[in-house]
Amino acid sequence: MKLTDEWFTSLSHTEGGQLVFVTVRKELEQFIASGSLRVRVAISWPYAAEADGMPDEATAQLIEEIEPLLRRTMERDKLAIMTGNYTGGGAKDWTFYTRHLPTFGERLNACLAPYPTLPLEIDCQEDPDWTDYREMLQMEQDEEEDE
Repeated sequence: MKLTDEWFTSLSHTEGGQLVFVTVRKELEQFIASGSLRVRVAISWPYAAEADGMPDEATAQLIEEIEPLLRRTMERDKLAIMTGNYTGGGAKDWTFYTRHLPTFGERLNACLAPYPTLPLEIDCQEDPDWTDYREMLQMEQDEEEDE
């Protein structure tokens, strides 16, 4: 299975009107069909937001540094696949699907060890049908229909 780097980005808003950029990976059908990545891991990093909901400059730089490290660390041997991320509304969120939660946790801790402790909130759920991912993917189809 080949992991591509094809993504789409959609603009959304919180109920309070703050911007949220939603970025979703495409072309993951083979990974879904394999049935091996059954657990969805949602990592949320709440931050002090600017008025528009975006991170301040220092937080944005830290996000830009950490995100590719997370991807490389988790996707190195396809332990997990990043399927999407959200930025805005006072939080940075990453969504992964993984085949082994304990190893995912170990790698997450090792990846973030050099950084100051971040106020991460982590939610893990069985999602063998990739329901959450399919909902994110629907955003692209909805946008195409609106055009």
